[in-house]
Amino acid sequence: MVNSFYDRAKTDPLLGPQFSHIKWSTHLPIMYRFWSSMILGERSYQGNPFQRHINLPLGEEHFTAWVNLFTQVVNDNFSGEKADEIKMRAQGIARTFQYKMKLLRQPL
Repeated sequence: MVNSFYDRAKTDPLLGPQFSHIKWSTHLPIMYRFWSSMILGERSYQGNPFQRHINLPLGEEHFTAWVNLFTQVVNDNFSGEKADEIKMRAQGIARTFQYKMKLLRQPL
């Protein structure tokens, strides 16, 4: 899922430039641990994802595109309870980040 998402995100006209500085050999294992911790409860991720994003030039449109692409990747590859959970968590992460970045007045 992580690889499929980033393969698509790197070529997305809006999202791609946000990832141009990423060292993929470092970033992908972090994302594997993050999503494994979020969905499978592995507790292998340690970090503060918001801190890594706070200074990026992101707007509401980036979060909308991210959620839409993420949802599409999940829908293309998975179905069921865990697929629904991961999509819900991704939406929650996007809303929380937007709220903290003052792009939303209140988290939904």
